[in-house]
Amino acid sequence: MLAEYLPTLLFLIVATGIGIALLVIGNVLGPKRPTAEKLSPYESGFNAFEDARMRFDVRYYLIAIQFLIFDLEIIFIVPWATVFRDLGVVGLVEMGIFAGMLLLGFIYVWKKGALEWE
Repeated sequence: MLAEYLPTLLFLIVATGIGIALLVIGNVLGPKRPTAEKLSPYESGFNAFEDARMRFDVRYYLIAIQFLIFDLEIIFIVPWATVFRDLGVVGLVEMGIFAGMLLLGFIYVWKKGALEWE
């Protein structure tokens, strides 16, 4: 029984070994020229300007939620598209309702101005 797991165990050992070897080789052979500019804090293209605990604008979270919603939409649409012919008209109508509800949500967020960024 355990012999069936040998390839998986071998794969994990080799993958771990390659990962560790690459980290060690990069650390040993890589250039080490730290400068003040390289060691300074850098956040998303801007110099650090406030405390790390500053509050984010609500629009940031709204954009993140929209990304998740449309990402989930793709997760549902791809399997639906693979069995589209087997589902027939009922599947087409159900997916139309699903996409329509997402479109209504997108229009609502657009009209509320959540997509406007200053």
